Amino acid sequence: MTRVGILGGGPAGVGAAWRLAKEERANVLLLERNEFFGGNAGSFHQNGHDLDFGSHRLHPASAQEILDDISGLLSDDLLDRPRHGRIRLRGRWVHFPLKPLDLMLRLDPRFGMGVLKDMITAPFRSGSTGIDENFATVLGASLGPTICDNFYFPYARKLWGHEPKELSAIQAHKRVSAGSFRKLLKKVFGPLLGIKKKGAGRFFYPRRGFGQISEALAQDARRLGATLMTSTTITRLTKPMIDAEPWLIETDDGELSQVDRIFSTLPLTILVKLLPDDTTDAVREAADAIRYQAMVLVYLELDTDQFTEFDACYFPETDITMSRLSEPKNYSERTTPDGRTVLCAEIPCAHGDALWNATDEELGQRVQADLQASELPLQSPPITTFTRRLPQAYPIYEQGFEAHIEVIEKWASALPRFLSFGRQGLFAHDNTHHALAMANAAARCLD
Repeated sequence: MTRVGILGGGPAGVGAAWRLAKEERANVLLLERNEFFGGNAGSFHQNGHDLDFGSHRLHPASAQEILDDISGLLSDDLLDRPRHGRIRLRGRWVHFPLKPLDLMLRLDPRFGMGVLKDMITAPFRSGSTGIDENFATVLGASLGPTICDNFYFPYARKLWGHEPKELSAIQAHKRVSAGSFRKLLKKVFGPLLGIKKKGAGRFFYPRRGFGQISEALAQDARRLGATLMTSTTITRLTKPMIDAEPWLIETDDGELSQVDRIFSTLPLTILVKLLPDDTTDAVREAADAIRYQAMVLVYLELDTDQFTEFDACYFPETDITMSRLSEPKNYSERTTPDGRTVLCAEIPCAHGDALWNATDEELGQRVQADLQASELPLQSPPITTFTRRLPQAYPIYEQGFEAHIEVIEKWASALPRFLSFGRQGLFAHDNTHHALAMANAAARCLD
């Protein structure tokens, strides 16, 4: 059969390996530089805790084929859980997903009056179009200043490290599901009127952490005959010069593998560097021009069974460093380890900046200060503090980024027997179920 080399062992990579092996479409060699599968959607085990790299959920609105595949592999370990989070707006906690009664009781009245005013005046607002359109103008025209200035704009500065006007309008269209008052009202009041999106207010979650999805796919792919290697860094790719030649994959252990096709799920910036002899100045400049927002994950282990009842807390306020706080135990109702829980604080940053380079102690103290400022003080110091760092957490859609991506995609599409896909391979804000859908489509392209 065709030999397919898969670069990267995140959900897209292991999903494609599993599909190719399951349907006997190819002999598979997958290479992953980490010791685990799942990439940013992976998990790790520490001090008796199953921990994720941030907050992750499997959406019930996923394609039925994806849900059937995962439930078939995980069986009773795939839990159906209620969403129970909250957002801090103007110093007050509001339930998330939004609930009408909770909004009435907890929302700052001045915020509510501002939203009502913006809703009434919405038909009279106009945003810029064409070349002047950006994240700020799109949301400002549709939602008005109250929601934008108190939630979307400060959160955008925190998540992507840019002013809203510096971000592409695509960022608004792709990442803001309630980008108009009609959509917002439907989300809040739809359930009361019997209008409910599939799985609204719920999510699926593996019993032993979100990374269990990728690990289960990898384990079954191996059972089916695929070769999946971890702790292996790719150092160079050599493309075939004629149809009969294979692709060559060089790794840091000196091994050289030959495959007929390449399925890459690597970040585009890394992919370009692996083919130095086959890129132009324009391609290299385009790769240097696109940016990823990095993230430091700060874990505080506490000597209590549960810190809060909530799975995740969101912090759009700019005076709070972290963007989100999650408590992994609450995602799957874990009871172990007894008497201890862990908080995971997500701190967006730039690779190499002061936050990225801060020590675990400094970051732990910063998170504790954030908790104190948010009226969530720790009752006693953490047992331990440890961190993980994600260099490519979010793609940043700066104004004009499309032109750079177009240059790279045109170059990649000309490579023989080569396919780039997945969240990192497409520079896309996608979730795990999107990555798995792409994996299935990529595998079936061999037809």
